[in-house]
Amino acid sequence: MSDKILNINTDEWENKSLLPGKVVLDFYSTECPPCEALAPKFESLSEVYGDDVNFYKIFRQENRSLADHLDVKSSPTVLFFENGREVGERLSGGIRRADLVRNLEIMLGPERSAELRTQIAPRKTECDVLIIGGGPSGLTAGIYLAQAKVRVILVDIALPGGQVSTTHTVSNYPGFSEPVPGWMLMHHMREQAKAAGVEFRSAVDVTSIDLDRKEVVVDAMETIGAHKLIIATGASPRPLGITGEREYRGKGVSYCATCDGKYYQDRDVIVIGGGNSAIEESLFIAKFARSITIVHQFDVLQANRTAQKRAFAEPKISFLFEHEPREFRRNGKDMEVEVEKLRTGERKTIPCDGVFVFAGMRPNLDLFNGLLTLDEWGYVLTDEQMRTNLSGVFAVGDVRSKPFRQITTAVSDGTIAAIAAAKELEG
Repeated sequence: MSDKILNINTDEWENKSLLPGKVVLDFYSTECPPCEALAPKFESLSEVYGDDVNFYKIFRQENRSLADHLDVKSSPTVLFFENGREVGERLSGGIRRADLVRNLEIMLGPERSAELRTQIAPRKTECDVLIIGGGPSGLTAGIYLAQAKVRVILVDIALPGGQVSTTHTVSNYPGFSEPVPGWMLMHHMREQAKAAGVEFRSAVDVTSIDLDRKEVVVDAMETIGAHKLIIATGASPRPLGITGEREYRGKGVSYCATCDGKYYQDRDVIVIGGGNSAIEESLFIAKFARSITIVHQFDVLQANRTAQKRAFAEPKISFLFEHEPREFRRNGKDMEVEVEKLRTGERKTIPCDGVFVFAGMRPNLDLFNGLLTLDEWGYVLTDEQMRTNLSGVFAVGDVRSKPFRQITTAVSDGTIAAIAAAKELEG
């Protein structure tokens, strides 16, 4: 750890917090992937800003009273203080370097910030294979390559785990006789990749990507070059594109039952969709909500038969078939969903407390500037060894054109790409 970072406890903090000066404080825990992702950013910034700002770390698990006093609820949490008074934003979860810099520069002012910025030296890192994306396919590729003694760096704009990390339970992944929480499955994959030797750049901003040169710039300061590149950026919930969806996202409209279902205890919820995600996530929401209305455009569900059977047997769940949403509105603290009956065009408004949208996915390809050959739905075309149209560039997982998208198919893609890439590196 940098000599400009001081690891302190509650007693030391209570003494030091009374002193004048500028302070940034990181509450961290062990066995905490977001804490691990933050640590190198915190350390590198201490080297630049450490003469002007005191950098402190506090081990949350041994200083719970102070955490409670400061209302720190999660790890990591970064707080900023000036002359003993908290200032700026509280940062938690997958903390980005840019967010830390923004708060530090607010404390220091524009002139000093500009002066210190000149001390930040860009750096270049070389590896054998660069993986962009940390879901099941990217992590699997990393495990195979690292175990083959190939130097691998995995870059993720979030925290490794992908969509599976926000999935309530996974019941069909081989090796687990009982359903496993999605976050736990991905925790095991992350830990296995880390133990194998995969290097991570997590919760970073991707400044630029050059697929021809196989270079990625992260956080506007580190250029990572590779001989081979694997795209594993996955897919994101497909927005409906209707009025009110963007305005009320996170304010009554959600795409993640695991993240937000608990906030709807004894409330009325509407779910949009009829596939596996919609039905399985509705069953999870039913643990909290008073009622769930599933709005689906077809006259039958597309989910697997087991999920359908459970949903039809759940007394909290009702169905509105052959309808589509046309608008989300706010009525005071409540939400309203205007739906249209597809057979007749008749519209009606359904009041609710919140809306969950599970209307399919779209590939995450915004970073790649249209250089990849895509199928008619916008997914990356590859051959059987996961090679794209660009030499040395592979695509795996949900971002790839294929008939089925499951955790197991993503893992398979990652395995194939890793073996193919390793063989190419051998010449």
